[in-house]
Amino acid sequence: MSATRLPIALTVNGETITAEVPPRVHLADFLREELGLTGTHIGCEHGVCGACTLRLDGVIVRGCLVLAVQADGAQVETIEGLSDTGEIADLQAAFADRNALQCGYCTPGMLMAAQDLLRAEPMPDRDAIREHLSGNYCRCTGYQAIVDAVEATARSRGGRA
Repeated sequence: MSATRLPIALTVNGETITAEVPPRVHLADFLREELGLTGTHIGCEHGVCGACTLRLDGVIVRGCLVLAVQADGAQVETIEGLSDTGEIADLQAAFADRNALQCGYCTPGMLMAAQDLLRAEPMPDRDAIREHLSGNYCRCTGYQAIVDAVEATARSRGGRA
């Protein structure tokens, strides 16, 4: 007897995807294992670390807490999509310039969260940056370089480099 699979259709990074998935497969696992989009990292699998952060219908969510079937009909954007469109090129460069991506494991989720903040609040202060990124763990940098990179990107985008 074969396991139950449910049909889903969603748009991932602008591409329409149809698939059949087991009902309990998480969106992060589907993206990584079925679509090969490995930039969405799996960390704690409890929604705490932020490594699996992605956009679902324009809102950042934890991919380890969303079932793939819940994304049926949704727009999903991963770090690959933001990188490919160039939306975060300046943010990526700022992370590299300030050594804010030491091991790189948290970086995709951190970039997704940082871009979410900069879309909502183009000129956040350091406290707002820290607050918005507080749901993303980084064990390497001590966060200072990450906050510096986000602040520099905000200033650069605002013409105050």
